[in-house]
Amino acid sequence: IECRAMNAKTPGKRSSKPSRLGVARQAPSMRFRMRVMSGETISVGPGKIALLEAIRQTRSITAAAKSMRMSYRRAWMLVDELNAALKKPAVHSAKGGDHGGGSELTAEGESLVGIYRRIEERAARTCATEILALLRMVR
Repeated sequence: IECRAMNAKTPGKRSSKPSRLGVARQAPSMRFRMRVMSGETISVGPGKIALLEAIRQTRSITAAAKSMRMSYRRAWMLVDELNAALKKPAVHSAKGGDHGGGSELTAEGESLVGIYRRIEERAARTCATEILALLRMVR
């Protein structure tokens, strides 16, 4: 979870106090990295969820990969891994044609993204006091 609103100071603001290197430091922030593991394989994780969100937005694995500064091959492999890990595929891709192909999230993919993000939000809300206390301990 990226708790963007959960930092020791104002979210996204840099401290006006320079670090030892003379560069302003960014206020500490909290990030959970929730993963669903199948053995040593990450079946569902933050990168795959971000890729699904990019595919939803662009309706294309190629465009989603570019928006994430990822190679098409890497994006395709992540989608393939995810689809193989789930009981039902998260992404459906159409072959190219006159208007090109395209990709879209299936109902399973939409559900997966929603559940994942709701878990992140609930965890951040539930632990807000502890997260803030932890962030205040960091320079």
